Amino acid sequence: MELSSLIGVIGGILAVGVGMALKGADPHALINPAAFLIIIAGTAAALFNAFSLKDLKKFPVLLKIIFVGKKLPSKQQILELFVSVAKSAKRDGIVAIEKHASEVEDPFVRSALTLVADGFNADFISEVIEAEIKQMEERHRAGALIFSQGGMYAPTLGVLGAVIGLIAALGNLSDINMLGHSIAAAFVATLLGIFTGYVLWHPFANKLKRISQEEVELRRMVLEGALALQGGASSMAMEARLQAFIPISERKSLKEEQ
Repeated sequence: MELSSLIGVIGGILAVGVGMALKGADPHALINPAAFLIIIAGTAAALFNAFSLKDLKKFPVLLKIIFVGKKLPSKQQILELFVSVAKSAKRDGIVAIEKHASEVEDPFVRSALTLVADGFNADFISEVIEAEIKQMEERHRAGALIFSQGGMYAPTLGVLGAVIGLIAALGNLSDINMLGHSIAAAFVATLLGIFTGYVLWHPFANKLKRISQEEVELRRMVLEGALALQGGASSMAMEARLQAFIPISERKSLKEEQ
């Protein structure tokens, strides 16, 4: 569970609500169906205009990643796996690598080990895995772009909502007592647009980019391990090569556990 996302959303809502109360504004003014319609439905319509249905079908999956996280092996697990495979390979040869590959759950790690077990040379292994990493980065970039674009559209639609509200307010000046209330309500759309754009959409895009960077780093670690295996590295050499991907503080704790 990505608690940081939940904390961020709740914290943002509380900050706006409490801030309005401290400023003397009525938080109940946020209950404005028209403003929500303009911002939520308008942003959704803009995204449908900007992206294909194929891209937008990934939206629920991306939201799940933001709030639940993505199950990935840790760097420690990758290090321990490749050190273990290197030990087994020195003792039992290719058969040991095939056995480990069949037992690994992560499809990317399993694919990398299978390439080594099949006897491909280092250049081919590097080319195949780098191509997979590049394709993954492109998919992740496209997913994050949906949220970053939403963050651009929402504040602008907020201005549009304010203009619509002002047109409605100024179009009925017969009741002067309600004019102030109508003008205040007109700016609720602007508030919602800025809030969703800079508290939700843009931060979510940034989180997806960070998760992508972490996964790329893990996959490059797997690539390094696969190339070391292909070159016949010993378990000590494997550990030395893969520790470069682990921060020094975590290396110390890893050595203590080992």
